[in-house]
Amino acid sequence: MSTAKIAKTNAARLLDGLKISYELRPYEVDQDDLTAISVAKKIGMPPEQVFKTLLAHTNAGEHVFAVIPGDAELDLKKLAHAAGAKKAELASLKEVEPLTGYIRGGVTVMAAKKPFPAFADETIELFDLISVSAGQRGLQLILSPADYLRASESTLADLTKTNSPGAASHG
Repeated sequence: MSTAKIAKTNAARLLDGLKISYELRPYEVDQDDLTAISVAKKIGMPPEQVFKTLLAHTNAGEHVFAVIPGDAELDLKKLAHAAGAKKAELASLKEVEPLTGYIRGGVTVMAAKKPFPAFADETIELFDLISVSAGQRGLQLILSPADYLRASESTLADLTKTNSPGAASHG
């Protein structure tokens, strides 16, 4: 199967249309562990470079995407602030697929069913390359942060919970 051509996802086709270069990197899916940290190990990248896409909704009834490092936790207050709302909550899993067209473990901003506003954690710019879901479980897109921000039309913001002092200084 490793010699089979990888089927292009809608997200990959969107990048093609924008003339953005990327790499599609497949990995073995573990239904019991869909975490970005697990994906990072499988594709050989540090978890802070593997960005996960979460769907949230604000108190104003608007849905927004939050794109954060795989080893970080979303700060809903910071997301609400970035989205100009008072409050934000994660969308329920049963809302995710009907709203985005993607299943848990395969959500991406690019080519989602509805173009919700997207906010990417500011740490995305620290890296030469990042990884995001290609729109299906078992397939990641590797591309530059600038290209991702352009393709996803994401707004940069501080979105993650602050770790205790020194906790993030492992690099």
